[in-house]
Amino acid sequence: MIQLTPIKIEDHTFNAVTVLLPKTTLLVVMNDKGYIMCGALDVALLNERLLDRKIIAGRAVGVKTIEELLNAPLESITVEAERLGIQKGMIGREALLKML
Repeated sequence: MIQLTPIKIEDHTFNAVTVLLPKTTLLVVMNDKGYIMCGALDVALLNERLLDRKIIAGRAVGVKTIEELLNAPLESITVEAERLGIQKGMIGREALLKML
């Protein structure tokens, strides 16, 4: 099952996507500029093989809900996210606000 839910962070709307898969759940919160995601995101792939795409993304591990993703520190980020001022350890909602 796939759930798409708009969420507000400081008067800005983002889209939260939850994908229920056998034995795991994928979590993403995004806007038209970038996204944060659960541990399934391969940041190394984005930074190495897809660097030319300039993807703005961050990864939080150990999260099981969208709310946890928003409040978790980012374990890794892409090069483009770092250029926006997003840092490892920044919580998800703060990183999303930098993607405006």
